[in-house]
Amino acid sequence: MTHLQKCRSTSILKWASSSFGQNQLNSSKSIVWSSGYSFISPNTRLYRTKRVAQTEDSEIFGQLEIDKVVRIPRAVKKEAQAALLEYFYSTRNLQFLDAENMSRNSPLFLSKLLKQVNTEAEIGRSIARFLCYHPVNEFEPFLESLGLKPSEYAHLLPRNLMYLTDARLLLENYYVLCGYGFARHKIGKIYKGATEVFHSDVQILVSKLRGYEKLGFSQSTVVKLIISSPYLLIGNVNADFIKVLERIKSFGFETRWFENNLLEDDDYNWSRMLELLCLFSKMGLTDAEMAEMLGQHPDILFEDSGDRTILLIGFLLKFGYSMNQIGPMFLQFPQVQVGKFVSNLRRCFGFLNEIEMETTKMGNFLRSHTLLVGSCCLKSANSLLTYLCVGKKRLCSYIQKNPHELKNFVLGAKVERLPSLEEDSESKLHKNKFLLNLGYVEDSNEMKKALKVFRGKGGELQERFDFIMSYGLEHDEVREMVKVSPQILNQTKSVIQTKIDLLVKELGYPISALWVFPSLLNYTVERVKHRVSMYDWLKSQGMADPVLALSTIVACSETQFVKQYVNRHPNGPEAWQDLKKKIFSKQTNNIHS
Repeated sequence: MTHLQKCRSTSILKWASSSFGQNQLNSSKSIVWSSGYSFISPNTRLYRTKRVAQTEDSEIFGQLEIDKVVRIPRAVKKEAQAALLEYFYSTRNLQFLDAENMSRNSPLFLSKLLKQVNTEAEIGRSIARFLCYHPVNEFEPFLESLGLKPSEYAHLLPRNLMYLTDARLLLENYYVLCGYGFARHKIGKIYKGATEVFHSDVQILVSKLRGYEKLGFSQSTVVKLIISSPYLLIGNVNADFIKVLERIKSFGFETRWFENNLLEDDDYNWSRMLELLCLFSKMGLTDAEMAEMLGQHPDILFEDSGDRTILLIGFLLKFGYSMNQIGPMFLQFPQVQVGKFVSNLRRCFGFLNEIEMETTKMGNFLRSHTLLVGSCCLKSANSLLTYLCVGKKRLCSYIQKNPHELKNFVLGAKVERLPSLEEDSESKLHKNKFLLNLGYVEDSNEMKKALKVFRGKGGELQERFDFIMSYGLEHDEVREMVKVSPQILNQTKSVIQTKIDLLVKELGYPISALWVFPSLLNYTVERVKHRVSMYDWLKSQGMADPVLALSTIVACSETQFVKQYVNRHPNGPEAWQDLKKKIFSKQTNNIHS
């Protein structure tokens, strides 16, 4: 057994056996928790601690690095960690568990350190030699080992200090938290959210922890509570938290229920949660009704501190609900997380908007079937129109008459084609006539496939066909275009006009380019404009074929286009991103306006 292994075994045994089972507070030098951990002040130092002036080489440890770990070979990593452990424990005289935690759980610090040493030679010796002449800021690996990234702890680094043992109060409070049961890698979140606690007398922290215990919480619950809400350690016992707790107890819930619904990985805003409980009271819900609601759906209060629920209430008010109607709706809430319910509601709103349901009818539909809509994660409008083989008008009418059919239109469900309606017979005749004029043979397999592809009434298809001809194309040319890419007629006249105007009036292409590449109309305006604008830029730089086909520019994938064309010029990627921001942000602004 090596010297370090012996030290580690001894340290762990001392830790595990220290005053187990005692639950008393002695002094700031020795605090023993019921978990059996004893906090003991660090050993006295026998060396100077004056801050060493940083050299150019050591400044690397004071700079903010990208929060990304460089992959290090396992053997190199193991040697480097062992060297760091030896340095922190033997040279710097840190407690063994601290030295081990810092050496093993600070990969970003380790990556930076390895950049400064000769990795060709023996790693352990190289690091030991480097650290001899370049003392490091020990707070960096310490805070990283507590779960913080450089971007999170950079502004929290103590000024004028670089040795951990000089920060007596920080270490004492840290040991108190370790002894209480806080996982070391979670303490960073507390340090970030309640830094001032680590610079106060240790007795203050102890009294705060004891204060939350007196509310009836076990140590494990206090741990979850503080990790999820570090600011509870600042000042006196948080008033909003106390009020929320009192309200929950008034509903008849025991402390155990509260504990079971706390998640330490979440962040809780007790002020917001208190506002939500008051809002439910204003809706007219009694304590018994709120107890029933929260008993079945605790996420209504705990998910995002009630933010999702408040967002849902805002949606419902926009749909025309009154406050008195919203309360009873929550009493019938389905077995769906609130966040998912809001997401489904938004998705359905977008879906109804895409199939062009009238605003008034949309509001009535969502108000009448809120619980149903929030329980269903619908397929996209385009997918349903294709699977059902119907137009938007028919789908709108069908959904309003059969709202519960939405359950069959969810993601993952197999959707069957809707049966033809008698009133559609005339439209079908028009569609057949239109296809026969295009040259399809009646009752042929080719015509049956075409009937599935073309959406809308026969008259609408003919109208769109004639509209494309109005730009100067011959009947036979448009007919050939439609047979090559039939989906182009599934768009409204206004959409077709926008795309053709972009091609001819804005980008300067002749209308014959559309005959050569009819599938252009299937791509979004932004994609076409972005690709052609980039192509024009490359031509101006002499980096592109001046007669490249439009299909080559638009049809290939973005990855292929960037690799094959954009990267030809050193400034190509930058120009590509600038154009993307300009074109797509303009479109977003147009939508919002």
